[in-house]
Amino acid sequence: MDLHFKSAAEIARLIRERKISAVETLEHFLARVETYNSCLNAIIWLDAARARARARAADEALAKGEIWGPLHGVPMTVKESYNVAGSPTTWGDPKHKNNITETSALAVQRLERAGVVLLGKTNVPLLLADHQSYNAIYGATNNPWDLSHTPGGSSGGSAAALAAGLTGIEAGSDIGGSIRIPAHFCGVFGLKPTWGVVAPKGQALPGSYAYSDMSVVGPLGRGADDLELALDAMAGPDEIDGIAWKVDLPACGAASLRDFRIAVKLRDPNCEVETEYADKLQALADALARGGARVKEAEPKLDTARLHELYILLLRAATSARTPDEDIERWRKAAEAVRPGTEAYLERMVRGSTLPHRDWLRLNNERHGLRGAFAAFFEDHDILLCPVGVSAAFAHDHTSERWQRKITVNGKPFPSTDHLFWAGYSSLVYLPSTVGPAGTIGSRLPVGYQAIAASGRDKTAIALSRFIEKDIVGFVSPPGFD
Repeated sequence: MDLHFKSAAEIARLIRERKISAVETLEHFLARVETYNSCLNAIIWLDAARARARARAADEALAKGEIWGPLHGVPMTVKESYNVAGSPTTWGDPKHKNNITETSALAVQRLERAGVVLLGKTNVPLLLADHQSYNAIYGATNNPWDLSHTPGGSSGGSAAALAAGLTGIEAGSDIGGSIRIPAHFCGVFGLKPTWGVVAPKGQALPGSYAYSDMSVVGPLGRGADDLELALDAMAGPDEIDGIAWKVDLPACGAASLRDFRIAVKLRDPNCEVETEYADKLQALADALARGGARVKEAEPKLDTARLHELYILLLRAATSARTPDEDIERWRKAAEAVRPGTEAYLERMVRGSTLPHRDWLRLNNERHGLRGAFAAFFEDHDILLCPVGVSAAFAHDHTSERWQRKITVNGKPFPSTDHLFWAGYSSLVYLPSTVGPAGTIGSRLPVGYQAIAASGRDKTAIALSRFIEKDIVGFVSPPGFD
């Protein structure tokens, strides 16, 4: 496999063994950015001079026998929403176009301590609030598998850059599938960590200090090993909470697929899933069973319609602080203009964005009851295997409001926000999940699986992805980016 499609773990090994230098590696990736980024618009800020200085320092350190960390010399980009000293952090909002930050996000600092060579930042949607990645500052990012399609959002630039071989590893964020959907749409790996495991300090707009409910930061890569290397680097509280507690994620002791108890849930009466996609996931489940895993159809005993309703309400409550008042007022008027019950997402979005705190407390209490149901379920299962969204990537659609857009699933139109159903399945209750490639469907668009694990069992989810990658299916590069 060409250098640009290798995993970050493999690139780091090659550099440590001095089979290639950090400078040579960086120049290789910069050349690919020069060649391919114009058609993708995935990387929207580049600092080649800074990266070159860092790569030279990495080689000089290695010559002295010094290894900075497990990602020594690996070229990296990060999602635009992360502060990187000297770069703009806008979240796609023209109001913040001149927000040049002086310090880097805590996760960026930790990844640099692990050895990465940061070369740039990748595109996002406005306020990270879409499953497409476009904004008035940087324009739209295209999916390398089909340029007429979205790479997903809000970490769409992250996934597109990885899939096309423009970067070695990435860091994104996720509250509504923003790591998982792009990984699924672009055929790469992603991890949504257990909520609270990675302090998101510095992945924020100016003046934002409180950490959001459900929102996490985590890695994307071209291999499962990359997820664990980056998680180990990123994990931990900030300097305030770190006085009192540390992260100690349990290792996964599985030696093979035979050590996994896998529950499979591929469909739900409350959310249509593309049949060809569900069939691809069923084929993966069958392959896992042939590999020795104990696989059966099972799911937590709960009302999934209510789970989804609760998720949308708390999701929109969590994002309401950064939502402009005029947007909420526009949604409220739109909701009043439709017949009650006909636009469920819109109505829940308005209600969640304006929840009285007393109502939020009651919903939060209900959410914690669901956490108990999931905890009981994971006493008998290691993984819940399910879809990431409802379909493969869809064509760009930047018209109208997000809640008005439709996608086609099994020949019928459905709201594009239906992708949130499977995103919320683990987000609402703070659980970790990995996404990895499951193959391609339709006109050769990639699709992924979601492997949800118990709270704090991030490395169990990563371990399953590692076995799937090794024994069944892993990263495949998109055509035209050789």
